[in-house]
Amino acid sequence: MSSSSSSASTNSMPAAPSLPNDLEAHWMPFTANRHFKKNPRMLVAAKGMHYTSHDGRQILDGTAGLWCVNAGHGHPKIVEAIRSQIGELEYAGAFQTGHPKSFQLAGMVANMAPEGLDYVFYTNSGSEAVDTALKIALAYHRVRGDASRTRFIGRERGYHGVGFGGISVGGIVNNRKFYGPLLNGVDHLQATHNLGQNAYTRGQPAWGGHLADELERLVAFHDPSTIAAVIVEPVAGSTGVLLPPKGYLDRLREICTNHGILLIFDEVITGFGRLGSSFGAEHFDVTPDLMTIAKGLTSGYVPMGGVIAKSEIYDAFMSGPENAIELFHGYTYSGHPLAAAAGIATLQVYEEEGLFQRAAELSAYWEDAVHALKGLPHIIDLRNIGLIAGIELEPIVGKPGARGFDLFLRCYERGILVRSTGDIVALSPPLIIEKKQIDELFAILAEEIKKTE
Repeated sequence: MSSSSSSASTNSMPAAPSLPNDLEAHWMPFTANRHFKKNPRMLVAAKGMHYTSHDGRQILDGTAGLWCVNAGHGHPKIVEAIRSQIGELEYAGAFQTGHPKSFQLAGMVANMAPEGLDYVFYTNSGSEAVDTALKIALAYHRVRGDASRTRFIGRERGYHGVGFGGISVGGIVNNRKFYGPLLNGVDHLQATHNLGQNAYTRGQPAWGGHLADELERLVAFHDPSTIAAVIVEPVAGSTGVLLPPKGYLDRLREICTNHGILLIFDEVITGFGRLGSSFGAEHFDVTPDLMTIAKGLTSGYVPMGGVIAKSEIYDAFMSGPENAIELFHGYTYSGHPLAAAAGIATLQVYEEEGLFQRAAELSAYWEDAVHALKGLPHIIDLRNIGLIAGIELEPIVGKPGARGFDLFLRCYERGILVRSTGDIVALSPPLIIEKKQIDELFAILAEEIKKTE
């Protein structure tokens, strides 16, 4: 701990509440801590499409917080639902007791999901949702007498949260390399990203569907009787917006079905309107066996995640004495009352305001805005689908990620929030964004790209 916190006078005037005078104790996630604490970027309020910074500036949110605030900031219906719930029931244990709203929300989610995905198991985040889905897959095969199925297949450049299961099936090098051998029995498909074939594609690339055939090779190599599940993101978001080639997801589904392997879609980002539909599974017309959700489930207002499972998976566990626990797994805060209240209100807002349809209708305008950046300095690819965009910059030799981080900082100073992941800038605004705000976002971004060294 720095000496500043211990030596501060108790009689001194307090710092402005918007900016603490000691930032040392907080070890920030996925952040350049030393840089941040010298140059803090504090967000102290939010409404609609904008954050307010600690120095009073309005920051246009081009990232929906962190891919999650799909309904926009400070929506009165969601805020009131949370406020009302905390006065009524702040917590109820999730083991052997329940509360009404978690059941109500589960029914609403199941009704939105593709046919056959009928059961929701609650978690508190996308990371927990992934580890839960992996455990359900293992247990499902075991209860069916197929306990040899213990292997998982993920994908290079995939992001599935930060639990040990998630980073094991994930494929982002820096997320994996510090933490030892991880889970045994995990293999990876190659990433679908190919600049030579697909640069500047609008929507799904035409090239690359054949890459799914690699799954047949891995299945043959390990033997299908050993493989429990394949997990992919319909659109790989955190790694830099990598789109599935046409036919790719369909082929994965076909191979998994042929070999009795469960297919898991990580829909933490693509769920709840981001692609202009309820889920990526709906958008691509491919139904998985398990689906992980989080982020847009509550529009980020209260942490919550979950796994949606097919009926046959749930039913496989429902045997033995009725007083016996069927699945030995769960979390203290599974289906938390505040999160459930936020989720119910959020899904109602999506429907009442037609936000998924709005995203679908805006996608063409968004696409044109994205591809209008073509030809600006250092841009080597532009990618888009729904209300998502990836802007890939040529790395500085010997300084990977520096160009993207510098652009992020300069955009923030200009009043727009973007996300840099290495030298890729990712955009995913709240679904309430208007055309004039899309114009503002890309106008500032273009100006700052032109200044990029």
